[in-house]
Amino acid sequence: MSEISTIYKISIIAFALFLGVSGSGCPVLECWFVQEKPGSRGGFSVPMSQEKSLMFIRTDPYNQQAISDIHPPADISPSRIYYVTDPAGTFCSSSLNPPKGSVNKPKCEINPFIPHASMVRWASALTDSAQSPIYLQADWFSVAVQGLDEQLTLSSIMRTPSTSKELDVILSISSKTPVVRSRLGEPVLLDCGFWVDPSSPVHGSGFSVEWRYQFRGEGRLVIAYDGKNDRFAETSETGADIDITALYQTGNASLILEEAQVRHTGTYICTVYLPHLLAQVTVDLEIVEPPSLSIYPSPLPLLVPGQVVLAQCEASGFAPHTLELGWEFTGADGKSQSLGQGGVTGHRQASDGTFSQSTRLELDSAKLGLSRGGEITCVAKHEGGTRRASATLNVIGVNAPSIEDSMAMVAVALVLYGVIKILSWTFSSADSSETELNEKKQK
Repeated sequence: MSEISTIYKISIIAFALFLGVSGSGCPVLECWFVQEKPGSRGGFSVPMSQEKSLMFIRTDPYNQQAISDIHPPADISPSRIYYVTDPAGTFCSSSLNPPKGSVNKPKCEINPFIPHASMVRWASALTDSAQSPIYLQADWFSVAVQGLDEQLTLSSIMRTPSTSKELDVILSISSKTPVVRSRLGEPVLLDCGFWVDPSSPVHGSGFSVEWRYQFRGEGRLVIAYDGKNDRFAETSETGADIDITALYQTGNASLILEEAQVRHTGTYICTVYLPHLLAQVTVDLEIVEPPSLSIYPSPLPLLVPGQVVLAQCEASGFAPHTLELGWEFTGADGKSQSLGQGGVTGHRQASDGTFSQSTRLELDSAKLGLSRGGEITCVAKHEGGTRRASATLNVIGVNAPSIEDSMAMVAVALVLYGVIKILSWTFSSADSSETELNEKKQK
């Protein structure tokens, strides 16, 4: 028993050492270090340089022993090897730690960051003093990461004493819903949360949160909250809110849209301001609403050979505008055939931002091979799903009846024969009775 106990203890110690070396499952991120090329004069097109970089991440502070146990690859410059301490463990998400040998990897970019006072009015109170704190005298970096399969987007501000490669996460902001899809009229939650290092001097100095909207060159302020003065900025946006209680308790700065509308489609930028610092993430929202279909006229008129009937399919209330319309015909024998797109009209946009479109089809039994009739179906293929609408098409005046028609005609003939036979017997019996009655009277 003592030997088993000793082996058990050794196993526990070895497992603990493994966790310490591996940084509690935090990833090693391959990044690009991007900065302006030395000697650049600025302007609209500033030449940039990029270098391969690695970030070794753990939740506990590094020590020299932990750093010496790490053996980075030789093809990366030692000046671009960073040892990051992330107490919140935001970087330790599984979406940033792909399986070994995986081709798909998170996207990561590191940029030098210069602390500065914010100019927006809802964050200006964070830097009332014109003096720059001594705390800012260090090397600062901004790190932006996109996780696998659109599961996470993360931005972080990190600090390190000059010439050191040990980075401390001071501010991190993330979203677990980088891409959101919603149908019309549904409530929408755009996730955004932030964390501030409790040991940092900027912790407890106030914060501000801002949500902005951008789409095809258009931009507007959705909502802004001044945490230092506990007030919202005035905006023209309606139906948008953030949970103030959750904001203070857990750093949950998620945007809540009460009712999704087409105009909400676009990119939303969540920005968190601290004194002289800021970080932001983007969330893409797409409103996807499938079309409603109607076939006119309803019901379809009877189709006579040689006559042409015009059928129209109206698709309405859909978004986005990309739509593929077509027609199908299913005969009485159950076989289906495509009748093409017909004459498709252009898009029309309603006041609520949704689109409508129609297609017209000339129904000619001779040209389209509609046989004896069947079912006409309008098919709409849309990002929100495929929709179908059907109508019955009856063709009359066909020369060659089908087997079913022949059987029906025989059945009708038999019924008529039976009825005639019964009536004949009835009248024959009545005549016989009347003749016998008259003969008795004459006697």
